Amino acid sequence: MSIANRVDPFTNTNQSAKASHSRDSSFKKEISLFGGVSILGGIMVGSGIFYLGSYVLVRTRMSLGLALLSWIIGGIVSLLGGICYAELGASDPSAGGLTVYLSKAYSPIIGFLGGFNSWLIGGPGSIAALAIALPSALTGLIPMGEWTIKIIAIGLIIGLTIVNYYGVKFGSKLQNLSMIAKLIPIGIIMVLGLLLGRVSPDLSFTPKTGSTSFGGIISMIAFAVVASLWAYEGWTNLNTVAEEVKNPKRNLPLAIIISIVSITALYTLFNYSIYRVLPFAEIESLIANNEYYLGTYAAERLLGRSGSTLVIIGMVIAMFGSLNGCILAFPRMYYAMSQEGHFFDSFKKLHPVHKVPYAPLIVQCILSIALVLLRNLDQLTSLVVFSGMLFNTLGVYAVMIYRKKFPGAERPYKVIGYPITVILTTLIFIGLMMNTFMEDPQTSLIGLSVPAIGSLFYIYFGKRNKARQIL
Repeated sequence: MSIANRVDPFTNTNQSAKASHSRDSSFKKEISLFGGVSILGGIMVGSGIFYLGSYVLVRTRMSLGLALLSWIIGGIVSLLGGICYAELGASDPSAGGLTVYLSKAYSPIIGFLGGFNSWLIGGPGSIAALAIALPSALTGLIPMGEWTIKIIAIGLIIGLTIVNYYGVKFGSKLQNLSMIAKLIPIGIIMVLGLLLGRVSPDLSFTPKTGSTSFGGIISMIAFAVVASLWAYEGWTNLNTVAEEVKNPKRNLPLAIIISIVSITALYTLFNYSIYRVLPFAEIESLIANNEYYLGTYAAERLLGRSGSTLVIIGMVIAMFGSLNGCILAFPRMYYAMSQEGHFFDSFKKLHPVHKVPYAPLIVQCILSIALVLLRNLDQLTSLVVFSGMLFNTLGVYAVMIYRKKFPGAERPYKVIGYPITVILTTLIFIGLMMNTFMEDPQTSLIGLSVPAIGSLFYIYFGKRNKARQIL
């Protein structure tokens, strides 16, 4: 069938008209399979690999075996969500990712609210938190005050915004370099720990304190998995740049699966290597004294003072890559919101030369800087945690709605074990939301208030569009 007669199964519009309309403003396809893996890996592998292992241990009552199991389960849960997004992205590789899926599956207002939540809190909050965390990690080597850290954070945000302003090719190349660079120190510590470690850790599933009943252990694992999932956060972000991925029907699902599986293995082996180097009594003592960066002590044990310096360098590179990935990916979602007609007109324009959504990129920079000035790291991370969970859950379930609403759409990748996989993943995410609400109701309520504010924006832009139609 020729393009002149082909109809887009998601919009019921003629593709020749669509092609004519977008010929001069389409995104450049600059992201390869490795680039996609780098974007996801760059966002996912941040500072969490260095300290979250301690929180997982605390939540499993210091059971090394249950802690490793929790890391594996966290990876499996992330993979379940990832393969759901892989089907959506491969069948509908549109810029904006989740915003587009929510609009088509449920309603334009749901898609808008998902994007608005990211625009106001999720995106700038993540960027601001990473920008503050990066210089904070250097304070062990270079003493810095609060405002020095904030000034450096603002400089990082502005600098990486400029890099990504000049096209996704530059941002993607930077992401590739930072991805490789961050894995070098992590890999050195992991390999040396596995090969040179002399400790034989007890990997039994018996907690050191508390209940040893089956129900008690299941509860502990669930609580620990929640902690591990923060380290896996970011697996949704490649979908936001799907229109810029080369051969997205093949490369997008592959990049998601490769990234999550590889990072699951990395997190599990990295934590196991620490257990091979540090005796359990020392791990227990460090955590009791609020010394959560176990990797630093393991590296120092293996390589001396230069080892701890290596870990700090690894943390900085990891956070730099994650920061760049966020700045690159998020504006595509705001671009999609504007394309739907319910956001600022300037957000739907691509730069005539660099083909990036430059207006949302600049506004994102301004909002991120404002949050750096107004909030500290703890407040930022707490604010971001709950804000995106509801919409990610709706995104996973959208796979089932897409199958029913668009049965004729091409699906080069399909979720394995459908529909059980989708239902199970949705229930798991709902459980995580309920757990977060019970653990931190105040922050959760703030997160829930953002869609209410977004509704007012949606109503305003809806009225504006009607007025334009009348004119």
